[in-house]
Amino acid sequence: MPLPSTSFKIVDPESFEELPTGEAGMILISGPQIMQGYLNDAKRTAKALHEADDHRWYITGDKGFIDEDGFLTLIDRYARFAKIGGEMISLSAVEGAVKAALEDTDTALMAVSLPDSRKGERIVLLSETALDAKTVKTAMLANGTSSMMIPSHWFTVETVPHLGSGKADFAGAKRLAQELIEEELKQ
Repeated sequence: MPLPSTSFKIVDPESFEELPTGEAGMILISGPQIMQGYLNDAKRTAKALHEADDHRWYITGDKGFIDEDGFLTLIDRYARFAKIGGEMISLSAVEGAVKAALEDTDTALMAVSLPDSRKGERIVLLSETALDAKTVKTAMLANGTSSMMIPSHWFTVETVPHLGSGKADFAGAKRLAQELIEEELKQ
């Protein structure tokens, strides 16, 4: 539930149209604690704030929904999505589908998205355990996973990047994935 004097709403991440109760979308937050904007940086301000309904809404970058009792549930981060052929693919869902196709669900892995000239973005999987991509792909499809969620590149790494706090380092993982693809292209 929102704090007093705070509001949140769920909108389509592209059109900013408000979504009905129970439907997942981008979380916006409004209230007196929302900043006016970035000092002397209108471009960054435009990416962070959305004006609607006589309110200034902060664009959280989080995906979630509001249930019929007014409780907000966070699902994922939009930064953790790949846009492939116009479809938004959750990288957390890709990781879950890969793990569901494995016998060892404790395998440390991370899916990241990188630019792709044909489809907009591509999914790259980093895993600390060597995976037979063909076998895992077959199992994923047998489990009903959409073919759009199948990573295009599979790399075994010594360690999936983490921050000093122990949280996943998504930016570091993207850099590592890009380096591995560049190495692969050189060969």
